[in-house]
Amino acid sequence: MKPKQHNIEKVGILVYNGVNSLDVFGPRYVLCQIMGVDMKLIALKSGNVKTVTGIEFVPDTTIDKVDSLDVLVIPGGFRGTIEASYNKDVQEWIRKIDLTSTYTTSVCTGGWILGSSGLLRGKKATTNWFNAEEMMTKYGAEFTNERFSKDGKYWTSAGVTAGMDMSLALLEEIAGKNYAQGVMLDMEYDPSPPFEGGSPEKTTPHVLQFMTAMYKSGIDPIIEEMEKRE
Repeated sequence: MKPKQHNIEKVGILVYNGVNSLDVFGPRYVLCQIMGVDMKLIALKSGNVKTVTGIEFVPDTTIDKVDSLDVLVIPGGFRGTIEASYNKDVQEWIRKIDLTSTYTTSVCTGGWILGSSGLLRGKKATTNWFNAEEMMTKYGAEFTNERFSKDGKYWTSAGVTAGMDMSLALLEEIAGKNYAQGVMLDMEYDPSPPFEGGSPEKTTPHVLQFMTAMYKSGIDPIIEEMEKRE
């Protein structure tokens, strides 16, 4: 099945120590299906990257060697994400790539990194559920609370698995619905979770309370630490 004509040739996913593996490899699996595309995992520096779950891999290149992309994907994670959102070199590189990109996107807390670059100011956007509206407001964005959100060239997704939904929608826009549906079948992507949950609205209140407290106890100290370094 042939995709519709497109001009997407270079796709890059920013990676760093502490990134979430599914934030990276979910979108990568989908977007590498674009025929003729050159897909790169782009690290902040040379050497292996270790994900938040301990998976270690070799990236393709580093940010100092990449000057342009058609699609940029910024995945989320934990400590590494927060550190990247305070990294001036990362922010500058994202803004440089954005000058010529067709799509600039984020997955999960990758929206914090994208937001820190200033590119979401005045845009509709979504992110990981924890303090989502507060974080998007911090970066001048309008929080949508959607599974994924589009505002022109800026596409953002909620947490982790939502990045696959966003990537499939992006694939549809680039290559056409029939082609994207073929990729969905290749993946057998037809989610049917065994019980309700997966969003604050569908989660049992005491579970939500516990998870919120857990996230807060881990994230707030890191943000405070980074603020003191500013």
